[in-house]
Amino acid sequence: MDAHLEKLWTTLEKVDGHAVTVRAWGGKLAGVLSAGGRLLACGNGGSAAEAQHLTAELVGRFRDDREPYAAIPLHGDGSSLTAIANDFGADQVYARQVRAHGRPGDVLLCLSTSGASANVLAAASTAQENGILAWAMTGPAPNPLADVCDETVCVPSGETATVQEVHLAMIHLLCEAVEEAL
Repeated sequence: MDAHLEKLWTTLEKVDGHAVTVRAWGGKLAGVLSAGGRLLACGNGGSAAEAQHLTAELVGRFRDDREPYAAIPLHGDGSSLTAIANDFGADQVYARQVRAHGRPGDVLLCLSTSGASANVLAAASTAQENGILAWAMTGPAPNPLADVCDETVCVPSGETATVQEVHLAMIHLLCEAVEEAL
């Protein structure tokens, strides 16, 4: 077997138990979204792409036709992102948007392969301060983001690509659970 695929397969086996957590998140998120709440999602680089992938599945559809749901990738507004970075610093680009767009009872999903990105940590802390549920998908534990969030799925791999690939599988599992719950 190809070495990359072998690492992925081995890591997927190690996170199989997290499926219960992600499915529970899906049920909770379905309740939030169907009641008019929203999902905010953030990450950097490949994790930002995965945050946007998740929000696109919720605003569009994953498998079944349904109502669109409020889901915002916090890196998606380039003008706000650059204005906040310029005026308040790069560490605040997500936190300020969490304060602007998040309401008590909403959900913030933080994606970080390191679990140590300052701007993602600031967003999670801001969510906590504002009554917003904060979940994280990270690389190996322990990490600072896992300590700040309400719940975390930690992927036990030191390979960034493997962590991101497992996160994408978990994102699809989350979308499936949301649609099943609705």
